[in-house]
Amino acid sequence: MKNLSILLILLLLVTGCKSVRTTSIVAKETPKTQTPESAITTQINTNKVIDSVASQTAEKAKTVTQEQTSVIKDTITIKLEQEATDKTLPKMVEAFNHEDWHKLLQAHVTEQGHVNYKAFKANRQQLNNYINSLAQQLPDDMWTKNDVLAYWINAYNALTVDLILRHYPIKSIKDIKNPWDERLWKLGNKWYNLSEIEHQILRKMEEPRIHFAIVCASFSCPKLQNHAFTSSNLEAQLTESTKAFLADPNRNIITENDLKLSKIFQWFTKDFKQNGSVIDFINGYTDIEISPKAKTSYLDYNWDLNE
Repeated sequence: MKNLSILLILLLLVTGCKSVRTTSIVAKETPKTQTPESAITTQINTNKVIDSVASQTAEKAKTVTQEQTSVIKDTITIKLEQEATDKTLPKMVEAFNHEDWHKLLQAHVTEQGHVNYKAFKANRQQLNNYINSLAQQLPDDMWTKNDVLAYWINAYNALTVDLILRHYPIKSIKDIKNPWDERLWKLGNKWYNLSEIEHQILRKMEEPRIHFAIVCASFSCPKLQNHAFTSSNLEAQLTESTKAFLADPNRNIITENDLKLSKIFQWFTKDFKQNGSVIDFINGYTDIEISPKAKTSYLDYNWDLNE
């Protein structure tokens, strides 16, 4: 009986060792690939990661969209508030577009006011087009004073250039017979000359600075600006034209006690006395404080062509 027990124990030990060896062999021979169950588990985990990233991305996109929406709402609010404010302010709208004249001036007039009449003549059709546009849209009661002033200042200068081109080459505007009295331009239903525009329209608007904006195509005249006058910038443009004319020693020589002035101040004295004396007017546009008792004389006028 004792021997039988020993035998059983030995049998069990042998069987156990075989089982362990078999398991070890199987483990070594099993390829290092995932079982279907393991692969499924891995895929599920991967999907969870992808879903998580996608969810975070969507959340960020939602946040950006909300921020953009907020900005848009703020912009719309500001725009509406601005429009409400604009309704209470006067709008600076040009009654007439002088851009065509501006382009011609930029192309053919220097900063010093020298005019290239040869080049102007080569672009005669463009000048004619601008004059035709003036003819088709005269000022009316809806125009502001600045609109009207800008229209007639530009018209006067454009028609003066056209007058010169009709007779060019010449050395002086005075080579033309009655240059300021010829009714050569039909604007609307009426034929105009330069004299009427200056004396019957512009001077009656009680703006003395027009004398430094309109040009008679001569050296002693104010220089022809190389930009068009516009209603929205007219105040600054007239001020600058006046200051530049007075500061030019070829046209005026000004000291505290002695004035050698352009004959423009002699010919149109009345226009410059609307708010005091001629000296009061000049003092408003020079850096020199002129004495009320300053001696006044007038320079000779040079009618040579301003080219």
